[in-house]
Amino acid sequence: MIQQFIELGQGYGDVYELCELIKTNEARFHEAFIFVSTKNEQKVCSLAVAFKSVGESKFMPVYVCREGIPYNEDKRAKRIGLFEEALSAIGKQANTLEIKHSSFFKEPTQFYQYLIGILRMSHYIPPMH
Repeated sequence: MIQQFIELGQGYGDVYELCELIKTNEARFHEAFIFVSTKNEQKVCSLAVAFKSVGESKFMPVYVCREGIPYNEDKRAKRIGLFEEALSAIGKQANTLEIKHSSFFKEPTQFYQYLIGILRMSHYIPPMH
């Protein structure tokens, strides 16, 4: 199984697109994630959804809005609320994970490889067979 992150943006208007993907691909839904990271002592989050592959394909897309949303456990950002509402509408919820910020990596590709490794080791997504 090949997993690939598809970046929609920084978490502004693209959160609405991510929510629409959840609604229109309910049958393909696999897992949802809130990735929390820290940069310059400020917590931010990425919202992501993994979908099952189509037909005989061995490709699992993981759509993500990367690090554009401030994260505060006491006061949820409106965009996180929209994401959680979209998931709740299909009877699902997100897994929250603390991760390294993407600025820790030289290139976004390395960051996404790091995330795929975490998700595979935690059994959130299938191994690469």
